[in-house]
Amino acid sequence: MPETDSPRRNRRQLRFRRRLRTRIILSFFLLGTGLTALFAYLTDYTRQRVENQLVEDVMNRNIDEYARRFYANPAKNPDLPVQQIRAFVFTPDKFDRIREERPEWARLPNGNHNISDFDESGDPLIYKLAVRKTPEAWFFLAYDISGTASGQRQFMRAIYLSVLLFSALSLVVGWWAASRVMSPVSELAARLRSYRGSSNPKPLATHFPEDEVGELAKALDDYSARLTDVVQRDREFNADVSHELRTPLAVIRGATELLLARPGLDEKVEQRLFRIQRAEQQCTDLIGSLLLLSRNERGQGNTLVARVAEQLLDAHRAQLGSKPLVLRMEGESGLTVDAPESAVSVALGNLIGNAVKYTLEGDVVVRLMADSVEVIDSGPGLSPEDAARLFERGYRGTHAGHSQGGGIGLSIVSRLCELYGWQVGVRPGETRGVIATLKFTTD
Repeated sequence: MPETDSPRRNRRQLRFRRRLRTRIILSFFLLGTGLTALFAYLTDYTRQRVENQLVEDVMNRNIDEYARRFYANPAKNPDLPVQQIRAFVFTPDKFDRIREERPEWARLPNGNHNISDFDESGDPLIYKLAVRKTPEAWFFLAYDISGTASGQRQFMRAIYLSVLLFSALSLVVGWWAASRVMSPVSELAARLRSYRGSSNPKPLATHFPEDEVGELAKALDDYSARLTDVVQRDREFNADVSHELRTPLAVIRGATELLLARPGLDEKVEQRLFRIQRAEQQCTDLIGSLLLLSRNERGQGNTLVARVAEQLLDAHRAQLGSKPLVLRMEGESGLTVDAPESAVSVALGNLIGNAVKYTLEGDVVVRLMADSVEVIDSGPGLSPEDAARLFERGYRGTHAGHSQGGGIGLSIVSRLCELYGWQVGVRPGETRGVIATLKFTTD
């Protein structure tokens, strides 16, 4: 993975950690606000219900007592011993009067009703009205609850203030709890980041208590140990394979050079020896490139791309036989790349090899430009599916047929490009065939 991906990954991890902390704080805030709001609602509902029931009980008792006193002495208007209550009684001869003066009262059925009105000075007046209507008389009992309504408004303001206060308190508690909860996780992440690039990371579990984070640290230690062992074995295997393969290849190279130095060699034998020599060089380049990929190390060098391209074209010309195919190079010849010749040879060689393999006749042109190389063929072209998946490991195009190969050549090219910061891509040709582009980083 390119080094530029590391800061982006760090930012994504930081955003995730912030989101987790934010979710904890938000959970506390919503829980505190919800519970406080629910408690306030239930408190207000209970208060209103109890208060309304008490008031109505008082009014029912008073109006019943008022009616009893009236029937005991109809000639005398009875008095009530309760303040804030005004009682009215209307006999049948005054029913029309009450309909004219208080039509809203006259229309009310028996029971208790909430009435909003204005007093003589124009101030709002809220009262409860108890109504008892009989054929002999209509009784009305008015209970002024304006003061109670004012108290209710003050109570509601106190309730709202309490909700806001407890919501703010929940936010503070949530922030504190999130900081406490995320502190060991942040410490674990910081220790992991400090081990980045280290070949011998230290155990993490010893720095954390026996809790969930400690268990996570143990799991990470176990995973790190297994991963380190795998990487170590992989490096040893690559080094051993590289060493063991280079030895017979060196023997093959030496023997081939000695045989080619003999005078009077048969032409066919000489061609076969040259072919063995080219195959040995390809194997050496491939081993070197794969070793760099396994170590994720960039090799140093100063490679002239035109020379590598010409060598590759000469190698493929020798293998064409009677195939009606012309291999040629054109364009600038001064392109130099800061990379080992083996890496450039493997990357460019796979592109040229594919072009030669799938082009039955016509031309394969290697075009050199200021900072890139194009391999242009006149083959059968490329389907959209092939273009999207051509550099996947193990994928073989629709034109592969029964040709040899495991579909890993272009995958190696893609990995080399990632290692050196190059760019590789394919696109359909102007009329037919495929144009493969390998763009180098020349700075």
